[in-house]
Amino acid sequence: MFEKLIEMFSYPFMVRAILVGVMVSLCSALLGVSLVLKRYSMIGDGLSHVGFGALAIAAAVNAAPLTFAIPIVILAAVLLLRISGNSKIKGDAAIALISTSALAIGVMVISMTTGMNTDVYNYMFGSILAMSTGDVKMSIVLSAAVLVLYILFYQKIFAITFDETFALATGVKVNLYNTLIAVLTAVTIVLGMRMMGALLISSLIIFPALISMRICKTFKSVIVNSAVTSVICLFIGITISYVWATPAGASVVVVNLGALILYTMIGVVKNRSFLSGK
Repeated sequence: MFEKLIEMFSYPFMVRAILVGVMVSLCSALLGVSLVLKRYSMIGDGLSHVGFGALAIAAAVNAAPLTFAIPIVILAAVLLLRISGNSKIKGDAAIALISTSALAIGVMVISMTTGMNTDVYNYMFGSILAMSTGDVKMSIVLSAAVLVLYILFYQKIFAITFDETFALATGVKVNLYNTLIAVLTAVTIVLGMRMMGALLISSLIIFPALISMRICKTFKSVIVNSAVTSVICLFIGITISYVWATPAGASVVVVNLGALILYTMIGVVKNRSFLSGK
């Protein structure tokens, strides 16, 4: 196995995939905790569909994928918040409205453009070969920016995650920081789509938070454990993908699923031990 790891790191495309994957996994895990606790975890799925539509249009007009898609997905995230603020359209309905519309636009663009079948497969299910050196550089810079902003505004994000009403009463600009979370999530989604695909990228947001909540009790411990677990699962998933030639995105999701089952069993054992001791 050690020889396989050395062989894996000898390929530039694998190194690129791991570098981007680790950065995106960290961003997804941190943002995912707040999104899951705010019952807004499906925003990742909705924005990934918007990203699919944007990437399809970028491919059709020969534009730079990330440069073209990121602003569009950010606008969709902000629009999603504005629509959700309307009492007539709730959060889940707003996500469905935007995601299905963007997906339909993407499919329409693809149907009218020849020679895009391979690109469509990569966008839907991801490909570690899809990232160029330029994509990697942009992904690392933007992921680092997401991490820095999250750390800088950690206290505010913590406040609005648990009690928006109290946070608003204490002077916190709730709308501003909700928008910040949405924008950071949008950037993370687009960066991760190249490797994970539109159908699987939301798993990087949802799984680490749910895994950590099985055994961790405090917000900080959930954050730290989510970040560590996400990176480990990412690395194991990519390694499995390389060794057994399985799709990278699907391999990462399966490893996360295994971690969720393991942590759930550990949580059950801990609770039973606590009750029996009591």
